[in-house]
Amino acid sequence: MKEAYEFLKEAKTFYLATVEGDQPRVRPFGALDVFEDKLYIQMGKVKKVSKQLHANPKVEIAAFNGEAWIRIEAVLVEDERIEAKEHMLESNPGLKNMYSATDGNTEVWYLKDATATISSFGGAPKAIKF
Repeated sequence: MKEAYEFLKEAKTFYLATVEGDQPRVRPFGALDVFEDKLYIQMGKVKKVSKQLHANPKVEIAAFNGEAWIRIEAVLVEDERIEAKEHMLESNPGLKNMYSATDGNTEVWYLKDATATISSFGGAPKAIKF
């Protein structure tokens, strides 16, 4: 999991794919956190992505760091604990001007049953399960 986290941090922007009915939806993200040995992402409850995840928590994440790319298949699990939200905000201080752990809007989700595949041109793919 740490290797996937480091890859995503290095890439700075990753793309989260969800499903809305029969339509795929993809959008950029950047906020990540490791809390209690789990990889977390954050979003606002008022956003469409939140509604999509509550209906179907299966996701794919993709990012490119300039040399290689990562694809992660996972199920997202919402963590409603204030401690998890606070940790995310402390790890990503730029979010603090838009979110707080107690605002009723901040959501944090961790990746479960994840398989990350790191690939590059000319190299063998590397799979990581976490």
